[in-house]
Amino acid sequence: MRIVLPTLFALLAALSNALATVLQRRAALTVPQSQSFRLGLILDLLRRPVWLAGVVTVIAAGVWQAAALATGPLSLVQPLFVLELPLALLLAALWQRRRPSGPLLLKLFAVVAGLGVALLTAAPAGNRTHVSIDRWLPVLAACAGAAVALTAVGLRRPPGKVRAACIGTATAICFALTAGLMKTAVHILAEDALAGFLSSWQTYAFGASGVCAMLLMEHAMQGGPLIASQPALTLGDAMVSFLLGVLVYEEHVRAGWWVLPQVLGVGLIAAGVFALARTEAGAL
Repeated sequence: MRIVLPTLFALLAALSNALATVLQRRAALTVPQSQSFRLGLILDLLRRPVWLAGVVTVIAAGVWQAAALATGPLSLVQPLFVLELPLALLLAALWQRRRPSGPLLLKLFAVVAGLGVALLTAAPAGNRTHVSIDRWLPVLAACAGAAVALTAVGLRRPPGKVRAACIGTATAICFALTAGLMKTAVHILAEDALAGFLSSWQTYAFGASGVCAMLLMEHAMQGGPLIASQPALTLGDAMVSFLLGVLVYEEHVRAGWWVLPQVLGVGLIAAGVFALARTEAGAL
């Protein structure tokens, strides 16, 4: 049950996020592209019911994600979100009443197989719930600095692959940081009830990081093709979250010769994600 429950909750969160991606992608493409970062983009999107439906779905995904993080290690839960892209493409095909093609299913299988190999051989373990602020401070500084730098570089470029990849990677860092902070905040809620939750700095930190991630994601979707933004977002979130789990929460993964199949699994995931984004870029 230590693995089953967080895996189930994470899969439900990935499915919810996949549906949100389909909805928000369609909404984002109905507003004019912006050459710079603008808060008015959200005001434009608020007038679109499909975007609001996507926001509701994101909230549901957040609930499932919180349940997953409360019951399992960060280095297990967040990599499962790699499944968002294949699930989003399947949902997009169903939305458009198209039968998923054989190549699409094969690429989806590559992602699932790679994820299974990577996680089974890594065997993430440990469920530390509290981390001292002195351990968090350098991580917060590094993540914030990297996200700001990537966003600045992306916004200097015209709409295209480089811009989308840079902002997509910045988004991934913010999402991973949100998950890392949420893990402690959820346990504080369980142990100290609402009063403790509302007085915890982690609560406001993960809220701020989550808002930044959502705003950046909209600009990443507008900034260029899916082939650039989605792999950066999908793979970046998984990798940064895995590192946060190991380095911040001191979660344990297998080392030694086990690293070889882990690398193979990651390679399958990356190949599948890039192939899905390249060949199905117009599906969303």
